[in-house]
Amino acid sequence: MSETDKVFTGSIAENYDRYLVPLIFEGFAQDIARRVAGLSPAAVLETAAGSGVVARALAPRLGRDARYVVTDLNQPMLDYAASRQPPDSRISWRQADALALPFEPASFDVVCCQFGVMFFPDRHAGFREARRVLKPGGSFVFNVWDRIEENVFANDVTNALAEIFPGDPPRFLARTPHGYHETAVIKRELNAAGFSNVTIDTKAEQSRASSPHHPAVAYCQGTPLRNEIEARDANKLDAATDYAAARIGERHGSGEVAAKIQAHIVTARD
Repeated sequence: MSETDKVFTGSIAENYDRYLVPLIFEGFAQDIARRVAGLSPAAVLETAAGSGVVARALAPRLGRDARYVVTDLNQPMLDYAASRQPPDSRISWRQADALALPFEPASFDVVCCQFGVMFFPDRHAGFREARRVLKPGGSFVFNVWDRIEENVFANDVTNALAEIFPGDPPRFLARTPHGYHETAVIKRELNAAGFSNVTIDTKAEQSRASSPHHPAVAYCQGTPLRNEIEARDANKLDAATDYAAARIGERHGSGEVAAKIQAHIVTARD
């Protein structure tokens, strides 16, 4: 994973929440919130919380006396997430590295992470840390995107950018968000970190947008893909976004568009 794959700065956080969250994240956030709340946890830790879409879905489902710690490595994203959350004394916000969590062992009933483990530079360390801070019998619940070919808009954008930059195509989406999808590998790495009971469900949904421009902006300007585009040509971001939108329009139509998205949902226990 490139260092730029972890950089969510400037307007990326706002564009991420405005465009990408409704496009692909909200449905899966509701799903992971239901799964976590169904475990009736008294203490929840969320890692790699991003712009807070899971927090907004999960907090209303938790008990009145629950403790919910929301963390992210990226302070601008965490600040943005906190700004979107209604005041809630049960929630605390803390900048934290999922690979070196600043919490005592056996502190939480559930650790959850929505589409974050793909960004861990050392997943074994991240999985070990999740297990360390879980109470005996606790659950680690997370999701990851399936391969990019099962996530049509992401694949469309990647293919469009390869036409613009044929000598050095931006591969962020295929490399990182969609780069950790093999279920056998996921199970093996969780087992190596000490989780003996691992279940994986695969869930497909429809991603919908009001126009082809929406997914183009979401991916090109709401993710670190923006950094890759600007590294190749600092003046070409808008043109690249418009080209990706045009290619999506050619495939899906010029009005409201819809396409498949697919992810794996993982629950790991001792």
